[in-house]
Amino acid sequence: MTRPEPLSRRTLLGAAAATAGAAALATTAVPAAAATGTQASGGAPEAQAAATPLVDNHAWTTYTDWRTGTAAGTRAVAGERPGLTLATPEGRTDYKDPHTGKTASWEYGSWTSPEHGLSVPATEVIASWNARTPAGTWIQVELQGMYTDGTATPWYVMGRWASGDQDIRRTSVDGQTDNKSSIWTDTFSIDDAASGLRLVSYRLRLTLYRAPGQKASPVVWRLGAMGSDIPDRFSVPASTPGLARELTVPRYSQNIHAGQYPEYDNGGEAWCSPTSSQMIIEYWGRKPTAADLAWVDPAYADPQVCHAARFTYDYQYEGCGNWPFNAAYAATYKDLQGVVTRLGSLGDLETLIAAGIPAITSQSFLKEELTGAGYGTSGHLMTVIGFTADGDVIANDPASPNDPAVRRVYKRAEWEKIWLRTKRYNATGKVVSGTGGVCYLYFPAHPTPKQRRALEAVGIR
Repeated sequence: MTRPEPLSRRTLLGAAAATAGAAALATTAVPAAAATGTQASGGAPEAQAAATPLVDNHAWTTYTDWRTGTAAGTRAVAGERPGLTLATPEGRTDYKDPHTGKTASWEYGSWTSPEHGLSVPATEVIASWNARTPAGTWIQVELQGMYTDGTATPWYVMGRWASGDQDIRRTSVDGQTDNKSSIWTDTFSIDDAASGLRLVSYRLRLTLYRAPGQKASPVVWRLGAMGSDIPDRFSVPASTPGLARELTVPRYSQNIHAGQYPEYDNGGEAWCSPTSSQMIIEYWGRKPTAADLAWVDPAYADPQVCHAARFTYDYQYEGCGNWPFNAAYAATYKDLQGVVTRLGSLGDLETLIAAGIPAITSQSFLKEELTGAGYGTSGHLMTVIGFTADGDVIANDPASPNDPAVRRVYKRAEWEKIWLRTKRYNATGKVVSGTGGVCYLYFPAHPTPKQRRALEAVGIR
């Protein structure tokens, strides 16, 4: 299981503070009616629809998308996987890496998206991106939003990222606030949601960097954000089972890595996020090469999990649980995409599983709240791989003693509650946050029609 996350991440599980006492269960969209697999009830997974959607997903991914907005030193790239790259750099700047103390000069160019009006005025926004950053390059993602009171946020840094760790140390940026909102590791959050203040629109700014005179440049294929306004809730209405199907997903335990590479979040006992990411990356048939893994001690089992921990590690957060960094890591593998979103019910997960898409979910719970887990946690990632005939959740739980023990079956109602609630009581009786349905989705760059329909049904394009 994972250690408690640093207190500086106030919204560590993405809980959105909203009107107290609200308990409506939200969904991003109605699950696909054409889902396949063995149906527990003889029909398609049922829609767990709420009166008002509470999640807005938007992304720029196409050649047309990249030709909108404002470019300065960048250009759109056409082809099978359109993207954005450097053209003639806009200028040169120095960057002092706060984690190495080294200062280096970089050429740069930028792209600023058109303004996106949120269909859900949001208390929280999480950006995510997919990119290739060759040696000697890196990227920065920023967000600027407009409040309901007509004022604008500053340009907030949502991440400084590279797939490697030799040029810069990938990092979130602490201490960003305008006394109306703040950035907590990877999440924009309204400081006082009870005030009614919301974010109604945003722009994203992407800055691409490369070493002066170098020809290789970053390429960004996907840039977007998820805005949400999830009401406070200690529980959720139970959903009706609609699918019985199990996907064959590799099983990896984080706990067999206990004590390994403590420079990355104190070792494997805290690696639930990268371990879950690696399971789904390999489900899609991708994995690190032998050359990629040459740095790992050959005595260690499952060296690809050590690799995932190193290359998802956030040097500011001092952990491997930065959500967008995990999604970006997945997308470093050929023709994979990764996004961070929120889902509204197990019906949404059934829709994805029916299309062959497993998911990584974030939850927190006391030991007695999840039968069979054998532990409690303030924040933990699992891989959902299917549902039993009774509708219970089949999860690859990395907090297991060994790889064969990773497959678990958890009671549907218990699991849905610990994943979708935004408020809970910890072991001392204190009210703390819950995840509100946070989920990582990794899927092919070119989904099948069936996969595309399932993704669209949960708000992802």
